[in-house]
Amino acid sequence: MNLYEYENELYNKGINYIGGVDEVGRGPLIGPVVASCVVLPKNFILEGLTDSKKLSEKKRNQFYDYIINNCVAYGIGVVSPEEIDEINIYEASRKAMLIAIDKVRNKIDLEHVLIDAMPIDIDIPTTSIIKGDSKSISIAAASVVAKVTRDKMMYELDKEYPMYGFASHKGYPTKKHIEAIHKYGLIEGYRKTYGPVKEVIDEKVNYIA
Repeated sequence: MNLYEYENELYNKGINYIGGVDEVGRGPLIGPVVASCVVLPKNFILEGLTDSKKLSEKKRNQFYDYIINNCVAYGIGVVSPEEIDEINIYEASRKAMLIAIDKVRNKIDLEHVLIDAMPIDIDIPTTSIIKGDSKSISIAAASVVAKVTRDKMMYELDKEYPMYGFASHKGYPTKKHIEAIHKYGLIEGYRKTYGPVKEVIDEKVNYIA
């Protein structure tokens, strides 16, 4: 798959500032959903860049640094677990994307947005691409930036609460994670509308914090 196909088609129409947008963190039981909007220069090349889920953590971190240092602009959108519970994860993901896009628009005149799967309502042209993080270099870059940004949050949480294993599962509902919340209870930041978390609440397990 040519990761430059969508971008080159837009460049050929005279469009220069193209934002790739992706989010991460729909599935975890704890923490925010994080989105990124990344605008790459026309001559951007990063061999091996693809959907962040297909990359090793080491490679993601290397790519993150390269993207941040060589992109035209980028923005990060974060929506809290409390708001996820309030408006649902789908709407929270869309909101995170819009926040990320707005941050980029404050820096440059964004002309077109390529989005991974999810359509959003915005006053500039957009293209929604199914599995876009494997088909567009800009969306792939955004997926890496969003993933590494959220993972860093989980590492910080792991330092404070190592018994939950956040450094390994990043908040996703693995067997060990679910066992941990049943054993230790819930800390601040869990998504109370998510099934495994609701089970712990129903058990009336005491909060740690």
